[in-house]
Amino acid sequence: MRRYRFRHPTASGKTIAAAGFVEAARSLGILILTHRRLLVSQFTRDLTTEGYGERFTDVIEPGKEPLRGDPITIQTYAWFARHAGSLSREAYQLVICDEAHTALGEKTSAAIRSFPEPIYIGMTATEQLIAKQVSDVFPASVDDLPLADAARRGLIAPLRCLRVPPAAAINSVPIVGGDFEERALAAALDHQALNQAAASLYRERFDSTPGIVYAAGVDHAYNLAQEFRAAGLKAEAVSGRTPPVRLAETLASYERGEINVLINAMLLAEGWNSPRATVCMHLAPTASKRVYQQRIGRIMRTHPRKEAGIVVDFTPKSATHNDRVVSLHSLLEADFYREGARVTPAPRRRVQRRARRRLSPATWLVPVTADVSRRLAVIQREWQRIDPTFLDEDEQRYWATIAGRQLRFDQRADFAKKFAERRASKPALETFLSVCAAENPNRRLRMTALQDRVSMTIERADFDDLVTLVSQAPPWEKDRAAGIRILLRAIGEGKANAPDQILQRWTWKLAKATRKIQDRRASAEFPEAKRLLGAVANSRGHRHEDNVARLVQVTKALPLDFGAALLASSEGYTPRANNALDRAREELGETAAIANALADNLPSPKAPSRKSRRRKRKKRPGEDHTQTPQNEPGSADNGATPAGSGEAKPKRRRRRRRPAAASEDGTITARPGAEPDSVTPS
Repeated sequence: MRRYRFRHPTASGKTIAAAGFVEAARSLGILILTHRRLLVSQFTRDLTTEGYGERFTDVIEPGKEPLRGDPITIQTYAWFARHAGSLSREAYQLVICDEAHTALGEKTSAAIRSFPEPIYIGMTATEQLIAKQVSDVFPASVDDLPLADAARRGLIAPLRCLRVPPAAAINSVPIVGGDFEERALAAALDHQALNQAAASLYRERFDSTPGIVYAAGVDHAYNLAQEFRAAGLKAEAVSGRTPPVRLAETLASYERGEINVLINAMLLAEGWNSPRATVCMHLAPTASKRVYQQRIGRIMRTHPRKEAGIVVDFTPKSATHNDRVVSLHSLLEADFYREGARVTPAPRRRVQRRARRRLSPATWLVPVTADVSRRLAVIQREWQRIDPTFLDEDEQRYWATIAGRQLRFDQRADFAKKFAERRASKPALETFLSVCAAENPNRRLRMTALQDRVSMTIERADFDDLVTLVSQAPPWEKDRAAGIRILLRAIGEGKANAPDQILQRWTWKLAKATRKIQDRRASAEFPEAKRLLGAVANSRGHRHEDNVARLVQVTKALPLDFGAALLASSEGYTPRANNALDRAREELGETAAIANALADNLPSPKAPSRKSRRRKRKKRPGEDHTQTPQNEPGSADNGATPAGSGEAKPKRRRRRRRPAAASEDGTITARPGAEPDSVTPS
């Protein structure tokens, strides 16, 4: 095995790692390959800075003796593919392949196989190195540093993200060779209105913060630069058309702060580094994770004035990882999107930077993972911060269920705003109120949820669940009467969508659950009711049926509320008695009127106390209850009550003196702290 690979994120020190390989192979010939001529100059400059400049040697061909035994040659992959057969087989023992993902082409990989003598080490920053050809070109992995671990160690700058809903639709843009076709993408994006909107967005959100903008082609880059400058930003576009001298001057001006925004198509995606670059704006979206990772690598270098790199993705806020457009969250497989929050892990405390934060996290978040179980886990864990606008119907119901169970009473006002401002669906609201009334541990919140639930029209199945809940569930034992009163009012106001026969059954079921209260109400207003109910309860057989018939006759002559209370308190023991009571209940009146009458018989719920439950502050030693100003007329220094004062000074409490303690010889000793006259008698 002579071909190896390792993956480190951009800006995490791959050049330093390459210098380490050069140092470790100080006695060997080294060939460094990269994919751009610009990177050749960069490697030459960096290795010269590290002290290896004297080892640089031109290409060594067969038959030519190297001037030294440890030469270093830096070339491009294109040159290597053309001249691999003309290289000396003995001169180079180590080949370092920078950006190894670009060495997987047919010609380059064939050249590597045709030159098998050296040891190959492939370096890359992209996650997409693991491809079909890798097992042949670089089969062995020696190190793998994920981007998240590099951020946690403080090797790279953390990344924050801002998603902007796209103004142009790119659904019709085809994907060719793993990315969007450039001409079709430029035709969809290169419009003056869109360019002006992008410039306004950058100015309003980031102002003079240094950044880099990626456009859909060279013409789009120059058009964007014109609009950015018109918006008052110091921006410049660069491309392959830019002369080398002008390009070098522009990049130097960017480093000096004379230019804050660099706009390009793909020129600066690789091989260019600027620690001050903070914002990466993807005005031209990409479908390639390799291209995306190379782009954001430009803002991942640390800088004393950079708290974190900011990535601007033009994609919907709720776009999942299955979307065609690659985003920072899909690249890192993050579970949720929170505007302005860090997507990479926070660096350790000792390496956290104290620079000013350019983007503040929002108070809401939305799941963006495509995995259903992970989405539900996010909703369950972060239900307080979930924005329900971006959830589908089933997820909104699940979120409402979790919230109904766990919401605290002091959070009710803030949570109600989510339904009003975030436009949660009506089924989600109904689910929240039903679950809150059934499972929330707070009594006041359960009562409030029940009132809100019955304030809207309720279907038959849902109302039946509420009737069973309030009349039988243990959590409602202390508030059963108040809850039944609410449900009876709902029946009386026509909120329950059910046939009249079902409404009657619910009404009398709720009334029986408050039988004792209805009994007291009937007995208080109609003294004979107690005797009639006692006779019905204590009789059996024919006598019981006669007593029931007598009670039914009495209820017909009573007002509706007393008659309903009397029928709710009575219970038959025989089929004939039960039939008589049921018939009397049906003939008593309309269901809505009976429900309102039964609700009137129940006591109104107590209003919550407005007194704050504050603990009394303990008096400090020597602190008096009343203070008399010493400089007022009539005040006494000795504590006497001033003449003419309406309030008397509180009486001093007398303390009982403890009995004297006897010593071992029988003498009486004074207790500690006693006055001088309480000494031992002679």
